[in-house]
Parts: sequence; structure tokens; C-alpha cells
Amino acid sequence: MVAALLKEIELRRDYLQDIRVDTIYFGGGTPSILEKDDCRLLIDKCKSEFNVADDAEITLESNPDDITEEKLARWKEAGVNRLSIGIQSFFEEDLEWMNRAHNAEQAINSLQSAIKHFNNITIDLIYGHPILTDEKWKQNVDTVIQLGVPHISCYALTVEPKTPLDKLIRQHKKEDVDPEKQARQFLLLMDWLSDAGYEHYEISNFAKPGMRSRHNSSYWAGKKYLGIGPSAHSYSGDSRQWNIANNKIYIDSLTGSTIPFEKETLTDTQKLNEYIMTSLRTIEGLDLNKPETACKTDEFTKRSRPFIDTDKMIEENGFLKLTKEGKLFADGIAASLFF
Repeated sequence: MVAALLKEIELRRDYLQDIRVDTIYFGGGTPSILEKDDCRLLIDKCKSEFNVADDAEITLESNPDDITEEKLARWKEAGVNRLSIGIQSFFEEDLEWMNRAHNAEQAINSLQSAIKHFNNITIDLIYGHPILTDEKWKQNVDTVIQLGVPHISCYALTVEPKTPLDKLIRQHKKEDVDPEKQARQFLLLMDWLSDAGYEHYEISNFAKPGMRSRHNSSYWAGKKYLGIGPSAHSYSGDSRQWNIANNKIYIDSLTGSTIPFEKETLTDTQKLNEYIMTSLRTIEGLDLNKPETACKTDEFTKRSRPFIDTDKMIEENGFLKLTKEGKLFADGIAASLFF
């Protein structure tokens, strides 16, 4: 797999057209099982084939059960300078309910160890599942605040169709999620983290000042990006392409210097709708003065009026922004503005 990744990086050296690379992200899957030399090989290959900034943010996603003091030191030595840890919860019963591989002890120990080696850390937390009380939710959030973690990504539990959890819920062996509970815990989360000095800069993301995810912020700003590996997506500004998901076919294809991917050329309307969706999720909001939006000012005014009148949205200095209440309905509001 690593050899195939290295080959794809080489074959796609021209995709970004010498645009400076400000972020590298090891994620999707289990990159924390990589050995130190593998990380170094991939980072060095990126630097040799692309114009990588000296201060590039290099993130590695990690599972709590993969983290050891030795691995942390090796990742840092290899060039990783930001760690993303999939904590989800600090409670044993929650992790068992979510069928996570790690336990509560590993959750807290991995985070405490990571803090010794990395200043830039983000963790994932899950809320809104049936056995998470508001009190336990507050304890999860307070733990992160007390440890001084600078970035937190929080997601409402979603039940994907045809998953084991979906099957158990349909068989009435597990309780289904409660949308009202999810909304309440999201509102509580916004209050708690605001009081603790975190900036709610994107629907699911909170950061201490200066600690936003540069990588994810690039996605939301519509910047070009290159994805390497099975299932990886890339965006050129005019098109999207995605690699095949099958590992064996991916590796076999790269052995023959062929990248197995599909491609879609985006229309102007698709680009505009994607901008609407991503911009409304951010603290900055939707810029009504951009060339592609300014020509539709009257339509935006008409479509946003119902949400402004119900305090779900505000217009401020030429930007449409969601209110705290509006963030509960972000996807639906964005869809109502689509063209």
C-alpha cells in the first residue's frame, strides 16, 4: 500500500500546478498503524514532488488504542505536527455501545500522553446517542477543557443504513436516537465551549484562538486539494475525481503506473451550491458580494427572508450567517438557498 501511495504521489505531481501546499493530512482509515519510516517516506515524497510550505500543518488521525509514547515520539520525528484522536467518549459504557475498539482508560491515557508530545491536538466527541445523559455529556466536554485541548470536533451520532447498529435498532435491541436530545446537547455544547473561550468556527468544529484546522478550513474555503489513496477525493476548482475504493485493484493499478479513478466536471450551478453549503457552516458565513453570488442578490434576499424573520439567520455586512438556533437546521437552510 505504501509503495502504491508513493507511486500515485509521483504520478500526480502536476495536479496542483505548483500551488503551495499548506497542509498534509493522514486520515480516513487507520493511518496510526503506519510505522515511523512509512510516515517519513510519504511526507518526504510530498515535499519532493510538491511545493510544500516550510510551516505546513501535517496532521495524523489516530486511534486511542494505537497510541504509545514511542509512536508519538516517532510520528513527531517523522514530521507530523498535529494529532487528531478519535476519543468519542471518556465513558466505558458509551464506547461499548458505539462498538469502539478502545476503552475509557485508553481514551484518557492516550490524550494525556499526546499532550506531552504535541501542542496542536484535536479530538472527536460524539453526542446525542441514547445512553449519553446531559450530565455525562458535560463531563466529556469538561475533561477536554480541563486538559487544555485546543481543538474539538463534535458530531451527533448518525445511524447509517445497513450497518450493524441500524439492524439492532430495527430489531428493537437498541434504542434509536432522539433528534430533540441531539439538538439540546448541541445547544449545551455551544454554550459550554463559548464560555471556555473556544471559537465555534464551523458547525462541528471549535478551536482556541489561532488553533483552527488549516486543512479543513481549506475545504470550506473551496481551495484545490489532492487526495491520495483508495477512495481519496480531489478537487481542481472545476472538477472532482475519486479513486476506486478497492485496495487490491488500487495497488495492482499503481503497480502498472495507472491511477484508477472516476471524474466529474462541475457546472457553475454545482459550484455555487457547494459554496452555499460550506460557507453557511462557517463563522464567516455566505459572502453576498462574491461575483457568483452578487448577480443573484435579489434571489438570496427572497430565499433567506423566512429564516431571518424566524431568527435562524442574520445578514451582517454583506454576509448571511446562521444564528445559534439556525445551526440546528444548517443543511435544510442551505438546501433552501440552492439554485
